[in-house]
Amino acid sequence: MADPINPSPVELSPEDIRAAQAEHPKLRDRDLATKLGISEAQLVAASCGITATRIDAHPDRIMGAAMTLGEVMALTRNESCVSEKVGTYEDYHPGNHAAMVLTEEIDLRIFPSQWKHAFMVEKPTDDGPRRSLQVFDAAGDAVHKIFLRSTSQPGAWDALLADLPVDDQSQALATAPRKPTEPAKSDMGKVDILRKEWMRMTDTHQFMRLTSKLKMNRLGAYRIAGAPLVRPLAPQAVNTALEQLARDGTEVMIFVGNRGCIQIHTGPVVKLHPMGPWQNVMDPRFNLHLRLDHVAEVWAVDKPTQRGPAMSLEAFDADGGLIFQIFGVGKEGRDSRPEWRALVGALPDAAVEENV
Repeated sequence: MADPINPSPVELSPEDIRAAQAEHPKLRDRDLATKLGISEAQLVAASCGITATRIDAHPDRIMGAAMTLGEVMALTRNESCVSEKVGTYEDYHPGNHAAMVLTEEIDLRIFPSQWKHAFMVEKPTDDGPRRSLQVFDAAGDAVHKIFLRSTSQPGAWDALLADLPVDDQSQALATAPRKPTEPAKSDMGKVDILRKEWMRMTDTHQFMRLTSKLKMNRLGAYRIAGAPLVRPLAPQAVNTALEQLARDGTEVMIFVGNRGCIQIHTGPVVKLHPMGPWQNVMDPRFNLHLRLDHVAEVWAVDKPTQRGPAMSLEAFDADGGLIFQIFGVGKEGRDSRPEWRALVGALPDAAVEENV
């Protein structure tokens, strides 16, 4: 069996890959690629000149294109969670290290160094062609996808097909080894510095700079910081929180991301639809798909800001990878609504042995 982090090279020709797609027409690209031991980007590239077109992967080009499409669906995911938002791309802020899209519905943090391969994809379906822009990292893993809808701008797709393609339209794609998730990094010798500097923060964005300076990472810092800064929760606290949000209508910000993109939903969670290991939010313009069985570690985290304390609920997988974060939506100049803090405060604690 191929190593899920660095799969062994599989000698499949583009013809082989397309034959497998024809044999499994209902299997999602991501799942078929895993079954074949290749990356999703390699699966898509195999259809270049047929249903896919290689395009410039730089965020400036992709976001410039997205802003011409009108209403679309934005999708960002990691191995355990998928966020889908309907809206329009506007208010793009470019940047070499980080870029942003800042609208009420499409809210993204983009890391350009991870945007390596991109395609325009046009798949035939019973309801007509399904068109999308798809971006992948160096390993061939999906970073961000943009799906057109019936309400998208007519004619925009054809204009982009004339503007975005690159010269290389080969059906073979070379990828780099996938980088493994960084495990938790702590240093008990610096815990007093961590706590002191943590309590002096004025913005949540200062946290990553603090952990980097102390040669720790997010999860490593949480494991040693202690009360009142963090509180370990039971894995089932994630589902309990979503169920409570659906009951009381509290507005939150839900962050779902990968190395190349973070997508943020701001608003309520209304309709839940559990199915097998998945908990699904199925709201008209926001869908979330969460693998509850991947949740291994959950933390309630309190960070001070100039606008008051910001309380978050953060879930991690068994490798220490961040699955998603939920924050309360700030109101009246505050960073955390009292009802969100009360909701988190009532969530079940982790068993002591789970966090030794």
